[in-house]
Amino acid sequence: MSVIHRSPYDVWAPRAQRLRLSVGDAILEMTRGADDWWSPVGPVPHISEEVDYGYLIDDSDTPRPDPRSRRQPAGVHQRSRTYDPSSFAWTDERWSGRQLAGAVVYELHVGTFTPEGTLDAALGRLDHLRSIGVDLVELMPVNAVNGVHNWGYDGVLWHAVHEPYGGPPAYQRFVDGCHAAGLGVIQDVVYNHLGPSGNYLPEFGPYLKPGRNTWGDLVNLDGDGSAEVRRFILDNVRMWLADYHVDGLRIDAVHALADSSELHLLEEMAIEVAALSAHQRRPLTLIAESDLNDAKLVTPREAGGYGLDAQWSDDYHHAVHVALTGETTGWLADFEPLSALAKVCERGFFHDGTYSSYRGRPHGVPIDTSAMPSWRLVVSSQNHDQVGNRAVGDRITQSLDDDQLACAALLMLAGPFTPMLFQGEEWAASTPFQFFTSHEEPELAEATAQGRIAEFSRLGWDPEVVPDPQDPETFARSKLDWSEPTGGRHARILDVYRRLAELRRELPALTDPAFAHNRAEVDEDTRLFTLHRGDVVVVVNFGTDAATTKVHEGLELRFETESGVDLDEGTLTVPGHAGALLAPTRTR
Repeated sequence: MSVIHRSPYDVWAPRAQRLRLSVGDAILEMTRGADDWWSPVGPVPHISEEVDYGYLIDDSDTPRPDPRSRRQPAGVHQRSRTYDPSSFAWTDERWSGRQLAGAVVYELHVGTFTPEGTLDAALGRLDHLRSIGVDLVELMPVNAVNGVHNWGYDGVLWHAVHEPYGGPPAYQRFVDGCHAAGLGVIQDVVYNHLGPSGNYLPEFGPYLKPGRNTWGDLVNLDGDGSAEVRRFILDNVRMWLADYHVDGLRIDAVHALADSSELHLLEEMAIEVAALSAHQRRPLTLIAESDLNDAKLVTPREAGGYGLDAQWSDDYHHAVHVALTGETTGWLADFEPLSALAKVCERGFFHDGTYSSYRGRPHGVPIDTSAMPSWRLVVSSQNHDQVGNRAVGDRITQSLDDDQLACAALLMLAGPFTPMLFQGEEWAASTPFQFFTSHEEPELAEATAQGRIAEFSRLGWDPEVVPDPQDPETFARSKLDWSEPTGGRHARILDVYRRLAELRRELPALTDPAFAHNRAEVDEDTRLFTLHRGDVVVVVNFGTDAATTKVHEGLELRFETESGVDLDEGTLTVPGHAGALLAPTRTR
């Protein structure tokens, strides 16, 4: 990965006719180079401490923040502040990384994970994460956004860490602390669009191009000036992995990256990250969020793919969600038969060229299960999208009993794929995760609220129950309640996750990446589901009545949900909603 070293205040601005640097109390003229990078004329006054700076474009008297700003202490509309990431005293020199294969991922939102909503506060909860077998902590986007609180997908300054979370020093402390605790860090990044407020990049150069995706204008990955835009993104990737010691990136909605280049941005990203990984001598992981159901993303480059490491698989979530809840609205309709879950476990995707009633067309491409390891699919029974994009942000906790919640955990942690837990699911958190914003502009706030109401009205929800994203209480309601895990239902579910975490690390079959070693059986009448994972058997009764099945000799019961199961001379009786895991009898 080549790196061009420029002075701290150089900026790419091909659209500017004149540019001045506003730094501290000084204003300095800048001069354009042949490559449309501008540099200050003459020396910049020496300032020993961090200093605020911005750019006056053409004849404007209002400074704009640096497109590559590292800090925005006064918000995304104000000047940037210098920050030298090399000033941090790292203690993780012995850290050798965490591979994704065999790992458990935990997704959290910094602002709602703790009452304080900061990176430093999150550090105090790492022992809890270790107790449930977490290997990698995945942070929802932390880049600078308009307002105080936001999911993070409205980011406009991709290089800056949101100041209310603690800014870049707190981020470095968090990663360093995770590594000391034996945990890797995955950062969620958004390169497919920019937020609706504070995006001044188009004033500098052609960062955007004609056309829109679901969330905004398209990023210019293949038009005039796109080489610098791609470099802007690739340098951001390097920043997280090198300056902040992050172990991997989750790349948001890659299907919304409109790139017709001969070398797709994702493949170029994989090339550069592989080179950096080799230099750092630790695994660096790239995970794509994609709804394409196309394994080309995660197929190695030498086999004709893009070379990313893994991708999210919504098909798993949909199959499990329908089996547990019975919901079949919208995109869930095709997943009603229990055989959908069996297909997902055996072949990775449900839609692999099959007709999608939601899309109104065939969707997906088959996975070569003889070649691809199953860990390349990251799955969840809950995540920020599947909870937060429900009208009221309700979790499955609200509609399932304890046995069913334990079965969700069992299928995840004993299943074939890389499991990702969502903050609080491990104790059946009662708090919702709702969609929240804090846009400062009244018209944008109103448009966001009305858009949310209209979206769910089309889906049949009562507009009166849809929370106002701008209401501070919507954000406050979404914060986890850390008093819950100590008692009652919450403590019982937490114990389930801890016991399953122990089994996952004890039984090799539970991290076996071979698709060929997975065999699923379903009974659509009784709703009994059986998954054979090598020499381990997972049984879940999605029905309401007790069901029986035969199991091989030499297996013993290693896990059962709260209602219990009965194993008698090779016959396993499973009550409604209950589940169990059986493994070879241990030698004494």
